[in-house]
Amino acid sequence: MKRILIVDDSPMIHNLLRKTLERNGYEVCGDAANGREGVELYEKHRPDLVFMDITMPVMDGIEAVKTIKGKYPEAKIIMLTAMGDDEIMSEALNAGVEVFLKKPFDDYKIISAIAKVI
Repeated sequence: MKRILIVDDSPMIHNLLRKTLERNGYEVCGDAANGREGVELYEKHRPDLVFMDITMPVMDGIEAVKTIKGKYPEAKIIMLTAMGDDEIMSEALNAGVEVFLKKPFDDYKIISAIAKVI
């Protein structure tokens, strides 16, 4: 069973992702509300995949991706974004993000994004 970490400051997004992932046979191994918590939980659980929001308090998603990828280049990360800002997306790709998932999303888009990465 693939283990997935969710890093987003929205409880609604956590609930939506968790339900979709568990319904489709994935295990959610952690929930983080900001990038710093996400980095800590990544190091603790070493999940197969991370769903990472861009805009969060404490540490944003781009910094968290850079930190995780700096230590664990094999990490698989899907970036969650409400914005289509090309500059931010370019920075995230340069940091090592594999796929972008634009909010709002549905089950099909979530599972399709996972299939592209793992």
